[in-house]
Amino acid sequence: YGAKIRAPHALVMTFLFKSGSLREKLKSIAQATYAHSRNLAYFVFTYKGLLAAQSRLQGKKIPFHSFLAACIGGWLVFGDNNPINSQIIMYLLSRILFGLSRLAVEKGYIPQPKQDPFPLVAALVWGTVLWLFEYHKETLQPSLQSSMTYLYEDSEVWHDLSDFLIYNKRIDSE
Repeated sequence: YGAKIRAPHALVMTFLFKSGSLREKLKSIAQATYAHSRNLAYFVFTYKGLLAAQSRLQGKKIPFHSFLAACIGGWLVFGDNNPINSQIIMYLLSRILFGLSRLAVEKGYIPQPKQDPFPLVAALVWGTVLWLFEYHKETLQPSLQSSMTYLYEDSEVWHDLSDFLIYNKRIDSE
């Protein structure tokens, strides 16, 4: 699963944003794919093992077991702050926020919105990220910085149609 998810992403990001020889780029893609796959496999093994151990020790499975096993697995496997783990954690965080919002409505902690809140969420997310990019760029994750630099700074330079199809930074420019 990690290879299925990471390889296409690494391929696109590497060829869009990284410099180096074809060999170096392919090595980078293979390393990112391996790291993502390995970490997911380690996490699943750790999580399932801890879940089974807790269930066996207490004679039944309770909801807290899942939380505790995942916390321990997350600490052990994803606790190293590197680009792969960082991206996985950010991916999960965004989905968790949406899931907790839905759960809060389902449980009655907050009322069902009368209108779809997504346009407001979209506005706040884009407003915040562009403000951070313009005034506090260093606080953003490096791959997001690269993407935003490409979209909002590099796009101010125009050579020809290839700028939109390949990459709009040329070595001979300047």
